[in-house]
Amino acid sequence: MNEAQIMEKLRSVVSQDDPKALYSKIRKVGQGASGHVYVAKTHATGKKVAIKEMDLSNQPRKELIVNEILVMKESQHPNIVNFLDAYLVKSNELWVVMEYMEGGALTDIIENNTLEEDQISSICLETCKGLGHLHSQSIIHRDIKSDNVLLDAQGHVKITDFGFCAKLTDQKSKRATMVGTPYWMAPEVVKQKEYGAKVDIWSLGIMAIEMIENEPPYLDEEPLKALYLIATNGTPTLKKPETLSRELKSFLSVCLCVDVKSRATADELLQHEFLKKACALSGLAPLLRFRNKQAS
Repeated sequence: MNEAQIMEKLRSVVSQDDPKALYSKIRKVGQGASGHVYVAKTHATGKKVAIKEMDLSNQPRKELIVNEILVMKESQHPNIVNFLDAYLVKSNELWVVMEYMEGGALTDIIENNTLEEDQISSICLETCKGLGHLHSQSIIHRDIKSDNVLLDAQGHVKITDFGFCAKLTDQKSKRATMVGTPYWMAPEVVKQKEYGAKVDIWSLGIMAIEMIENEPPYLDEEPLKALYLIATNGTPTLKKPETLSRELKSFLSVCLCVDVKSRATADELLQHEFLKKACALSGLAPLLRFRNKQAS
C-alpha cells in the first residue's frame, strides 16, 4: 500500500466529528514511540477516556497504525482495552480514543509490589482470556509484556498496544518477521523461523517470570546478547525455583516450551491447574495502593 492508499483507508475508519468538541484533556499520562497519551473527559457523560495523539507526518509505518485501529475495532472483549473512536484532526494528526485504565501498566505494579501466587494467577488468567479471544480471530499480538497489560481501579486486566498485531490469513498462517521486544521473544521468532499464535504464550510465560522475579530473564544483557541467549538456552532458568508452587512451575513449563508443538495454546492454559488458583479481581486492587501514595 502506498501513502495515499494508507491515508484513504485511515479516513474510512475514523469518525468525521471534531473530537475537541466532544472531549477535554485533563493531563498527559504517557509518551510512547508513536505519540502522547492524555486522560480526557467526555463532555456528554463526564466519563474519563484515554486519548492517544499521533502526528502522522513523522510516522514511518502508518500501515501499523491503521492495522492497530482495525484490530481494536474488531476485537471488543472484556480483557482487551476497548477502542472507542478515532478522529483525524487537521490532516496529519490522529486521535485514538480508548477506555481509560487508571491502574496503569503491570510494569509499574510489579516495580511497586511483591505479587502473591494467587495474584499472578489472576493476571495470567485474565491475559490468557484476552489472548484466547485474539487467537480465535486469527490475530497474534506479538508484543505481550508487562508494559502492554493494563489494570483499572477495580482490578480488571486488559491487553493493549496492537501496533505489532498480525492477522493470519490462510496463505500467511505462519509468519516469519522479527517483531516484538527482545526479552519477551519466543525462540522461533529470534531464529526467524515461521511462527504462529503460540509466540504470545511464550511471552505470557516470560511476563509471569517478570511477576515472580521483577524482571524478564537477561534484562541486564544487551538486546543482541539477549537474543542470542534466548536462541541458544531455550527455556530460561528461574532464580529461586524452590520458592514456587508445583502448579506455577508446571504453568511456566508449558508456556516456555521451546518445542512449539508441545507448548500450550491459550485455550489449554485456561484449563491449567495454576489458573484455578486465581484470586478475585478485587484481590488485585490492593496492588494499586502505591498510586494513591504517589498522588498524595
